[in-house]
Amino acid sequence: MVKPVRKLQMGKNGLSEAFIGQVQSILDNERLVKISILKSHCRDKAEAKEIAEKLIETLGKKYDYKLIGYVMTIIKYRKDQR
Repeated sequence: MVKPVRKLQMGKNGLSEAFIGQVQSILDNERLVKISILKSHCRDKAEAKEIAEKLIETLGKKYDYKLIGYVMTIIKYRKDQR
């Protein structure tokens, strides 16, 4: 049986320490997490990419992301990727 992918929403508080902690705690047990960036936080795709880069930089080298529209998928690898 396939596990469902955990989903989060990033609202007007953005990349707060609490949000980053929540993402890290999910990624401790899961391999994937999807984050929807709401319009209340970001209306520009370049800004969405910046947010994704900052989050990955904060999480560490074992993580990578894929950004489709305003939905960011973060994946955890076993070894460092960057």
